[in-house]
Amino acid sequence: MSLIKSWGIVLVFLLSWAVHAKEYHVSKAGSDFNEGTKEAPFKTISKAAKIALPGDVITVHEGVYREWVNPSNGGYNNIHRIVYQAAENEEVWIKGSEEIKSWKKHKGSVWKVVLNNAMFGDFNPYQELLNGDWLNQKNGREHHLGEVYINGKSLYEIDSLSKVFEETPLKGAKDVEGSKYKWYTESTSETTTIYANFNGLNPNKELVEINVRPTVFFPKKTGISYITVRGFHLSQAATQWAPPTAEQEGLIGPNWSKGWIIENNVISDSKCSGIVIGKERASGHNLWTINKQKHGTQREREVVFKALQLGWSKEMVGSHIIRNNIIKDCEQGGIIGHMGCVFSEISNNEIYNINVKRQFGGWEVGGIKLHAAIDVVIKNNFIHDNFRGIWLDWQAQGARVTGNLLYNNSNSEDLFIEVNHGPMIIDNNVLLSDLSLLNASQGSAIVNNLMAGKIQTREAGNRFTHYHFPHSTQVMGLMTIILGDDRFYNNIFAFKGALDKGQYSGLDAYSDFPTIENEEKYSGNLNKINKQKFPMHIDANLYLNEALPSNIESNAIENRTLNPNISLIEETDGYYLNITVDESFQNVRTQIVDTPLMGMAIQSETPFENADGSPIELNEDFFGNKRDTETPRVGPFQNLKIGENKIKVWSK
Repeated sequence: MSLIKSWGIVLVFLLSWAVHAKEYHVSKAGSDFNEGTKEAPFKTISKAAKIALPGDVITVHEGVYREWVNPSNGGYNNIHRIVYQAAENEEVWIKGSEEIKSWKKHKGSVWKVVLNNAMFGDFNPYQELLNGDWLNQKNGREHHLGEVYINGKSLYEIDSLSKVFEETPLKGAKDVEGSKYKWYTESTSETTTIYANFNGLNPNKELVEINVRPTVFFPKKTGISYITVRGFHLSQAATQWAPPTAEQEGLIGPNWSKGWIIENNVISDSKCSGIVIGKERASGHNLWTINKQKHGTQREREVVFKALQLGWSKEMVGSHIIRNNIIKDCEQGGIIGHMGCVFSEISNNEIYNINVKRQFGGWEVGGIKLHAAIDVVIKNNFIHDNFRGIWLDWQAQGARVTGNLLYNNSNSEDLFIEVNHGPMIIDNNVLLSDLSLLNASQGSAIVNNLMAGKIQTREAGNRFTHYHFPHSTQVMGLMTIILGDDRFYNNIFAFKGALDKGQYSGLDAYSDFPTIENEEKYSGNLNKINKQKFPMHIDANLYLNEALPSNIESNAIENRTLNPNISLIEETDGYYLNITVDESFQNVRTQIVDTPLMGMAIQSETPFENADGSPIELNEDFFGNKRDTETPRVGPFQNLKIGENKIKVWSK
């Protein structure tokens, strides 16, 4: 067949596809018996989701849509996607809740409503309990999946009717005032009763909603790939706890599919997780909790091999793009995933108010919490005011965390890297919380960061985890974590304040590898750090305030006279970083960090490189500005000037 004839067939195919592709419209004024045109739109998104085919676009017009969008079909590839989008300049909400207007005064400031269970169908979140592996219910009490909201703000569930009357704050809640207002539920086989304290407001005159659906935008079937979701407000879902050893379900997510784009949305008020790019059910579902025969870490090792048997690969799942979203007010995580997150990009998202009600917690909480983040790129996100910032746990081989701003992630750390073997690159980040880095991994390159908080190392000697063939899901082997094999180049450490036991002010955490007593919080024992540690590579770092260098670093500058006055200030148009600089910033003898300098991670025997296997050169700063190759500046900003600097680091 001639080349001209071949191209002719391709052209005919593309033209026929373009003719087939349709744009469906959805409007609150429409009908699902319409044709779905702009003039005769559907009434529900779900109607369009049943019939949309690859190449189709679903445009949703202004209003509140209370439904679970369950796409029946996915696209074929990145060119022939199915696109769900809010109409331009129109505010479109998709909610997992229903509005309730039948409240009756019970006593004092407490109201009640009695609901027929028929309204919930086969899922009643006021009878369903939060459960799963790695969950900490707190205070020995159980929690339901339901929530009650007044004017968009969730109340706090309590475990007895008498406590609903008590307008006292709950211990640990960040919103002290908001935690005074509570709800309680009781159920029979026929009815569900909810009691709530609405802070003196009449719930029948305000917007009061209760979540009734387990998710908002999530296919029931796996393998529904190449979908774009953009421009929506998605909120109020009764999501279940999503550990790495169970089926993971979020307010929105691809459910073990490939190539989703989730962009320009506001995602909020998930009982547990906002966006989930995680595990399916067939490889294991809460077996640690259910049969209690094996520990959760062993179950987690098993689900990886089971997933491989089921076809876990780059061709099947992952390669998602999550960008430009606001994700907030979720009590497990902003973005959660295990294995289904591989080869994805998470960029330019603002994530805040994660796990701030603090009614339950566990070992899966964070602004971003991923397992098996193979070749995942996390870049240019603003992650603040959460229980934890970013947590990369198990198999983050080839991951890169770059250009992120983390701030005021209280009670825990900005960045936790746990039981990974590397290579992993962490560069050009601004880490401003009290604890900047918790490292229980090996094989990381930590380059050109600003860390204003403490550094902590943690042993994990009994944790055998997988490492992989380069840029693949295929497992090469399993090994425990020895610690070491890390690289710290061109960073600014600027901790100021008091230290707790086991915490360090800079890279003195890596001086002679001190044993850290009482820091192994997961296995419950006090394993000593292995004396046969992998070597460390520490060079060209700047130490300010009380930050201390490692005694194995020969090319460090300690500046004990400058007060850098590091602070992050919110203004009307965004957030500004203030930092005072003197000559020491330009006196550090740095160099551009690249693949030859970083070498390869010892355990996985994989170079520090790009996801396509090409060499990498970290020659850009926080903003993407090219670094001076002769005298690259220490830290994340190439263009700092001597004196006071005010730098816009996030735009509203």
